[in-house]
Amino acid sequence: MNLTELAQRLKRVRLQRGLTLEQVATQAGLSRGWLSKVENFRLTPSLPALSEIASVLDVSLSELFEGLEAEPGLVVVRSDQRVEYRRDEPVSKIRYASLAHARPKRSMDPFLLKVPVEDDREKLPHKGEEFLYVLSGQARLDYGDDSHELNPGDSVYFDGEVPHRVVCRDGEECEVLVVFHDVGGEASDHIVADEVAEDA
Repeated sequence: MNLTELAQRLKRVRLQRGLTLEQVATQAGLSRGWLSKVENFRLTPSLPALSEIASVLDVSLSELFEGLEAEPGLVVVRSDQRVEYRRDEPVSKIRYASLAHARPKRSMDPFLLKVPVEDDREKLPHKGEEFLYVLSGQARLDYGDDSHELNPGDSVYFDGEVPHRVVCRDGEECEVLVVFHDVGGEASDHIVADEVAEDA
């Protein structure tokens, strides 16, 4: 299952219904923080939790899952066909353009990031590994307690479970190619249960 597309579908339906994160989480018996992580594609919900969310949103699981298991051998995404996502709003203003959304079932998630100068969100972790390549602008990767200045053409590969963030320096927007890879596959029910407990 593609976590990014599932997360966007959930958020899109919630907004269409005019519901807040708090309202959906409360009615589904979940925490707001946990649901926010799901919508920001930071964790995969268990099927029982997803069923509760779908019930609150008055949408069937089949509608949410439709097409997510498709696996074409090759997909082409034209520059004018990119799908833009936002993550961790309103704190972060980074724009994520998906470069592979046409293949719903995939093990890597490549994005073109446009990082505005004023973006100053906190460092956050995520499952899996990440590859980052600076296309334009002067960037800085804050990784754990360290910082690494990156220029156009520089790249870095790292463990996503260490809190990190990418920010721009020298007063200009950065454009960065990022590839996420969840080496562990989908989150297990056990991991999801731990996340719920932490946010409760």
